Amino acid sequence: MFPCTGFGYGLWWIFPLIMIGMMVFCFLMMRGRMGSMVCRPGFRKSGSHGEDASDSPLDILNKRYVRGEVNKEEYEEKKRVINGHN
Repeated sequence: MFPCTGFGYGLWWIFPLIMIGMMVFCFLMMRGRMGSMVCRPGFRKSGSHGEDASDSPLDILNKRYVRGEVNKEEYEEKKRVINGHN
């Protein structure tokens, strides 16, 4: 009656085990990734440019100038604005 007579279900029993294993693996990967994001020593860094959360605007501007992200004219103008001079 069945085309696979004599073989039973074969290896079909392994697929639910693979599915459960994949769910556990994904859970552990997500848990490990979130844990590393929270417990990482440099967690308070902004990440995009490496400024600390405690850096003042002038410190950030100085770092950007040193890296070449702003030219001298922009640097001087922004520095005057930060210091409150027109």
